[in-house]
Amino acid sequence: MNCDGISLFLFDLDGTLIDSRADITSSLNLVLARMNMPPLEEAVVSSMIGAGVRKLIERALREIQGGHDPEESLLQEAMDQFRQEYRDHLLDRTRLFPGVEEALDRLSWADFAVVSNKPESFSKIILDGLGIADRFRTILGGDSASKRKPAPEPLMMAMGMCRSEPAETVMVGDSAIDIEAGKNAGVTTCGVLGGFRPKEELQAAGSDFIVNNLLELADIFRAPGN
Repeated sequence: MNCDGISLFLFDLDGTLIDSRADITSSLNLVLARMNMPPLEEAVVSSMIGAGVRKLIERALREIQGGHDPEESLLQEAMDQFRQEYRDHLLDRTRLFPGVEEALDRLSWADFAVVSNKPESFSKIILDGLGIADRFRTILGGDSASKRKPAPEPLMMAMGMCRSEPAETVMVGDSAIDIEAGKNAGVTTCGVLGGFRPKEELQAAGSDFIVNNLLELADIFRAPGN
């Protein structure tokens, strides 16, 4: 692809740059155990990741309660406990997906930013612990802007901080939320497989490109002139 106009890649975090399923699942199940609730399988929890802590806990409690919405007081208690538990286990088993660092090296002709729905502080701790925080011009979380993805606000904030326009920007993520956010912000979108969501979800969201991994992203988006 001709990348003469591309200057910025916005990356989702969970399911795109990092595999955090094990730590999120174990932290959630510890909270559920304290609340005398049954554990959830990692595959089930993985399908709930991506829209922020509130949605994760809400979906988990709804699953356990047979589809019924949880009471707000129960939801708040579980959210508070999860944040405390997960904060202590952010990097127990969380790792970069294979090829991430090589892909960033190959795309280093452009700027990078992270736009996640995970709390900003958690996102920064994880990326710093995995040794790649300094690769990104900015790292934004679900609490960084007035709204979270799929709203365009966090993407617009990142573009403003990196001095890039929508026509110069690519949003990369593993879920429909990422693709919808990119479309709402008017940027090119690229879905990544191998994360937490199926190809069909990315196709239905209208992703401009779909790749199996970030190395394939680097194959598509090559340095201008190459």
